[in-house]
This record gives sequence, structure tokens and C-alpha cells, in this order.
Amino acid sequence: MLIIVSIPVLIINFFYSYKISKDVITGSISNPKKEKDVDIRVLRSDNSIISINLEDYLVGVVSSEVPVFFEEEALKAQAVASRTYALKQMENNKNQEYDVTDNVLSQVYSSIDDLKERWGDNFDEYYNRIKEIVDSTKGEYITYNDDIIYAFFFSTSNGSTEDNVNVFGADLPYLKPVDSSFDLEETDYLSEIKISKEDFFNTLKITPVILSITNIKRSDSNRVLYLEINGIPFKGREFQKLFSLKSNDFEIIENEDSILITTKGYGHGVGMSQYGANALAKQNKSYIDILKYYYQGTEIKKV
Repeated sequence: MLIIVSIPVLIINFFYSYKISKDVITGSISNPKKEKDVDIRVLRSDNSIISINLEDYLVGVVSSEVPVFFEEEALKAQAVASRTYALKQMENNKNQEYDVTDNVLSQVYSSIDDLKERWGDNFDEYYNRIKEIVDSTKGEYITYNDDIIYAFFFSTSNGSTEDNVNVFGADLPYLKPVDSSFDLEETDYLSEIKISKEDFFNTLKITPVILSITNIKRSDSNRVLYLEINGIPFKGREFQKLFSLKSNDFEIIENEDSILITTKGYGHGVGMSQYGANALAKQNKSYIDILKYYYQGTEIKKV
């Protein structure tokens, strides 16, 4: 009787042991299924659409958006900001034909062939540096209240970042102005253009008369929101685009036969200043410190 009862138990134990051994051998227990790689769809300048691994894409972005000789922590900050920007675009454009463009309409991306042509004999050294930095932040992105943020960034501030509401319209708590005066020591933030009065008035489609600039309204970061030229209203960013200015923090000076326009900073001013990030890295700030400074109240998570 005891033998008859024990036989089924032995059979169950045998097949259970066999299943465990089989699972271990095949990897279903010891080697959990690998996470699926994330791919991003990129619209190239030739109107082709490529699908590329997100981390490989980021090597091409970081290589194009900031100088390769930037401080390591600043490059890491750029990698995480660019990954976050890409993930947000993928979220927003999932029902579209592509997620991002390869130019400034999204963020600049260069292929390996592009980088080989740009860097020449330095390709291996530069590429390996950027790839190691991107790999060291693999999967990391920025959130606010568990949502992926709009991780906007730009080249150089005028001493402060800008409120997102003044540029892209949405009132986002993590894209408010912060002091960025330290990046003024990193690069030349002043630029000038000199044009004839005739070209100035023609560009604005104003009859050439005595110049009158009134009702200038500036944001808290001193960027021009609105002005009137000879009674005609212009938005600050509209004026900036008409004259291809580097920023909308500008001064207009009338000379005898020309107009001099001086600007401070480079870019829209929202989010992370890239040269400001490099300045902070030189102050021994980590990339996490840098990101949390420019994107206030945020957290770093991992895919």
C-alpha cells in the first residue's frame, strides 16, 4: 500500500525536477527575457525615414548638439535631456509617420557617415568618447509627476533662462526662469548685425521714415516679448526671425545711415543652457545636479 501511494509522488517529483532542469538549461529562469530595444523613427533631410535604436540615435544627437570637448558631466546631462526629448516626441507622435526630424525642428542628428566626414582622423576617439557617455546614462530620462517632460534646451543664455509660457505657450512648472549667468563666461554671448536703413525698413515692410521704437515689453528674463516700430506691432520672436537674430534679447541702435542690432544669448532660452551646463560641470556639479537645476522639481527615471 505504501509503495503504491509513493509511486505517484515520485513521478510528480521527477517531472517537476526535470522541468526545473530544463528551464535552467533553456534560460527561462536563469536568463529572463531581454527587454526589447527601443527604436525611434527619424525623418532625414532627404525625406527618407529611418528606424534606429534609440541609444545609437543619441550618439548622433549628442555629437551634433554640443562640442565633443565639453565636460563629461555636461555631455551626460545632454544625453539624458536628448533621450527625454526623444521619448516625449515618440509619445506624442506614435500615430504619425515619424517621431523626430534630424534638424533643429527637433534635435540635430548625424549618422556615423556624417560624423566620419566631420571628424576625419579623429572619428574613433571622438565617437568612442560620446558613445561611452551615452552608454553610462542608458535608459535615463526626466520626469515631473511621473510624466516625461518636455526637455527643451538651447545654446547660451543671456544670463537667465526663459519661461516656457513666453515661447511655446504652455505654463509648465519645470520650465521656469533660473539664473544662468555663469554661462556668460563660457562663450561669447554677444552678437551684432549691421544693416542699411533701407534694408531694415524693407524687411519690416515699413515705409522708410524717421525710426520710432516704442512700447517695448520684456519678459522677466529681459527677452523682448513685444515692441512697436513706427506704430506697427511686432512680437519679439517675430522680429528675431525676420532678421535671423540669435535670440530675442536685442537692442536696436540707429546710426546715421545704418541700424545696429545687438543680441545677448543664443537660442529660445527655455530649459537647459548647454554652455551653462558646461560651466556647472566645471564647478564639479554632476549631470543629475545640472538637470535638476535647469528642470526644477523633476526626477530621473530609467526605461
